[in-house]
Amino acid sequence: MNTDFFTYQAQTTPHPLAMTVSHAEGSYIYDSNQKAYLDFVAGVSACSLGHKHPKVVAAIKNQLDRYLHVMVYGEYIQQPAVDLAKLLASHLPKPLEKTYLTNSGTEAIEGALKLARRVTDRSEIVAAHHAYHGNTMGSMSVMGYEERKRAFRPLIPDVSFIQFNTVEDLSHITTKTAAVILETIQGGAGFIEPKDGYLTKVRERCDQVGALLILDEIQPGFGRTGKLFGFEHFDCTPDILVTGKGLGGGMPIGAFTTSAEFMDQLQEHPKLGHITTFGGHPVIAAAALATVKEITESNLIALTLEKEQLVRKHLQHPLISEIRGRGLMLAAILASSEIANQVVLKCQDEGLILFWLLFEPKAIRITPPLTISNEDIIKGCRIITNVLEELSA
Repeated sequence: MNTDFFTYQAQTTPHPLAMTVSHAEGSYIYDSNQKAYLDFVAGVSACSLGHKHPKVVAAIKNQLDRYLHVMVYGEYIQQPAVDLAKLLASHLPKPLEKTYLTNSGTEAIEGALKLARRVTDRSEIVAAHHAYHGNTMGSMSVMGYEERKRAFRPLIPDVSFIQFNTVEDLSHITTKTAAVILETIQGGAGFIEPKDGYLTKVRERCDQVGALLILDEIQPGFGRTGKLFGFEHFDCTPDILVTGKGLGGGMPIGAFTTSAEFMDQLQEHPKLGHITTFGGHPVIAAAALATVKEITESNLIALTLEKEQLVRKHLQHPLISEIRGRGLMLAAILASSEIANQVVLKCQDEGLILFWLLFEPKAIRITPPLTISNEDIIKGCRIITNVLEELSA
């Protein structure tokens, strides 16, 4: 299978980790030799409830017995998608009331950018340096990292960039701006949080000039930061909220949510303003519905902040300069990129799955399932610190 993987399936880097997966359950992934790996990554923040959560699996199986794909998005009334959109509205502040379900986070970003231009009749998009919103052409256009964009230019025009957390740059948001798009917490940049009321100030500036605010919650959303949505920490409600990853419980999904007034403008002038064949797929919507119910009806969100403190207590070493983020969206910043690389690779040998961040080479990602036990957190931190001790010797 290893040979077939490299022969027939596309890879995204020259040297993928290439572990052959046998099965996964809870906070563990097992390889073809039945070796268990404690998962500190959760599919890059996607498997909120761990692997093969019984309520998610039951929802999928129940829907499989009813029907699969039947029609392009938005034409037929399909209960899983309707129930999911209604549940999201019940947990969101006004005017975030109407949701468009997509196949991925980056597709949801595309829809949000289109909607902002449609609503405002303006073209300029303002994004942040070191931002990451996905890898399709529109999402890449608002990526604040030129090295990753250069090979694919020209991208969509009329995009400018500001420095995250720099209030002085807000003057670049003007009456020509259709939307400002920001990650609530910058992910690829190294889990950078807004500080000193930054998001509130962005919100005020957008209101002053009539621009929309799009917040990308693809990573922070659905309990990972100790609130259901990251923006709840920062006294800032967006005009358009983009979600994905953890919404699906391990299934591929994205969504953008806004007011009915705004969303309904995708219906006409032109009709089919945004369309997808498989968005809102009933099996995936059923999985997402079960995921959101479990997160909101359990104590997982509150426990996330307790688990953060457990990581901070047990993950201490001279080679770790700081731990950024909150809840179970954490990044340990190491002394060098070389050390970070060695930690990821050596920890996998020791049965712990870690991963990198896109733009911060000294960081290792710590985003385990919200369901991870305290014992497994301590176990994983011990593996990391033992590896760091070996590297220090």
